[in-house]
Amino acid sequence: MQFIKTTLRLLFFIVPFSVNAQSTYFQQGSKENILLERLEIKAQKDTVLNFSFIKPFNRKWWIKAIERLEEDAEPLKLSKVDKYNIQRSKLNNLEWVSGDKSAFASKKPLWNTFYKTPANLIEVDNPDFFLAVNPVLQLQAMADNESDEMLFLNTRGIVARGLIAKRIGFQTYLTDNQERAPKFVQNRINQYRAVPGNGFYKTFKTTGVDYFDARGSFTVNAAKFLDIQFGYDKQSIGNGYRSLFLSEYPNNYLFLNLNLRVWRLNYVSKTVELTAQYKRGSTDSIFPKKYMAIHHISFNAPKWLTLGLFEGVVFDRVNHFEFSYLNPIMFLRPAEQQNGSADNAFVGLDFKANVARRFQFYGQLLFDEFVLSELKAGDGWWANKWALQLGAKYIDAFGVKNLDLQLETNLVRPFTYSHFDTVANYTHYNQPLAHPLMSNIRELVAIARYQPAPKWYLQGRLAGWWGGSDTAGKNYGNNIFLDNDTRAQERGNYFGSAVETQWVNANLWVAYEWKENFFIETNLYLRKTNNVPTNVIGSLGIRWNMHRREYDY
Repeated sequence: MQFIKTTLRLLFFIVPFSVNAQSTYFQQGSKENILLERLEIKAQKDTVLNFSFIKPFNRKWWIKAIERLEEDAEPLKLSKVDKYNIQRSKLNNLEWVSGDKSAFASKKPLWNTFYKTPANLIEVDNPDFFLAVNPVLQLQAMADNESDEMLFLNTRGIVARGLIAKRIGFQTYLTDNQERAPKFVQNRINQYRAVPGNGFYKTFKTTGVDYFDARGSFTVNAAKFLDIQFGYDKQSIGNGYRSLFLSEYPNNYLFLNLNLRVWRLNYVSKTVELTAQYKRGSTDSIFPKKYMAIHHISFNAPKWLTLGLFEGVVFDRVNHFEFSYLNPIMFLRPAEQQNGSADNAFVGLDFKANVARRFQFYGQLLFDEFVLSELKAGDGWWANKWALQLGAKYIDAFGVKNLDLQLETNLVRPFTYSHFDTVANYTHYNQPLAHPLMSNIRELVAIARYQPAPKWYLQGRLAGWWGGSDTAGKNYGNNIFLDNDTRAQERGNYFGSAVETQWVNANLWVAYEWKENFFIETNLYLRKTNNVPTNVIGSLGIRWNMHRREYDY
């Protein structure tokens, strides 16, 4: 594998000599995502914004799309808040804004050096070099009726991005975090020996955790329509609140992305190094590795409808890398069969339809293993492993400007994402790569988001799950970390078997953006499981230049 890494690194030193203008990408949880979702639906047929299911999104694509839409904004019926958000989005992506940028300058920059624009502590914007550097801060005080201790999140760090001669784009993000999460999150950490969304940690004040979140990547444009990105970060594929293909839930990972966008086609080839399932010991050791290859192609036909095909495979080799999976054109399932069918392969379909400039309908269908005759039999054969997502979004709902509604359902059959060994299951760093609740679940998510004024944000989310829990030490298909060879039964595996558990997780979030990217916010969580008393969690804090920490599982 060292040979592969060396080759990939060398590639990025060779390619820039023949590249075109390059870009960087939004951070996880960027506030631009709200506007992106709204403009995509309002524009309905924009062939760039319709590829927004690949996240994080390209900054250059975003600004050029905004400027193109502004030229004919009348059909979009933009609200005052939309127009404000567009201007602030330009402010946060000035390296790609066309024309005169003087209107974005700060009236009183600090010592004529810092905050020359309101968005960036340090900003250099020259023809051959762009640099933006910002502090990262999140301080949250929390209370949990299941804990007598003070709960908290303390995050400090730095984020930076830049362009060199518009040929090489780079970005980095580093934070140091101390967290004492709600009790159910602490239980999850202790069970899986990993911090959700991050991974490695050290104990902090007995019941807390201390961990770093370090990310970085650089990108080049190898041809007019081909972007190459190499880095250590996380990404997602999908239009929904959840993703059944690849989500942002797990820890960061090392990846190489090829993204081809031409005509009405967008094609992504992704090669990833993952951390295999492990048991954390008391001494330092090298964590085991495994690898993943993903292909996703999408097509706008017609422009308001986007259809996609997904395939992926998770694999490991004791003494060599499987080079056949590096072919970005060849289908992965035939390659997996030629190698002996020992790896964990997936295929999937997805769609998205923008309707009447108000609605979006979307979905994903994933097949892990599937036999049609067994499905017709209807007797719950364990290896009929599939997952389904269907959802709808309604913007400016009922004529109320900037009130957006979303309804989504997710079904994941028992044993989906699992494998006959612990290496090739669909996980990374003891965390699932897709749905955080793994498999053998039915879920319904309802979200209402409202921005009544430019600086105010309100969101309510209600998620309900019906899932099957393993019992008596037997595997009924919920825990994808268990080998599916340990299954309790061949047939009779239905949603909710063997013991059905019900959860409800509700969240109300209110935030005020006091300064650019500086939020004062509060959260209220209500979590209920079967006959257990309701868990109530409240928080109050500040957040600066980073994403929200969610407890949505």
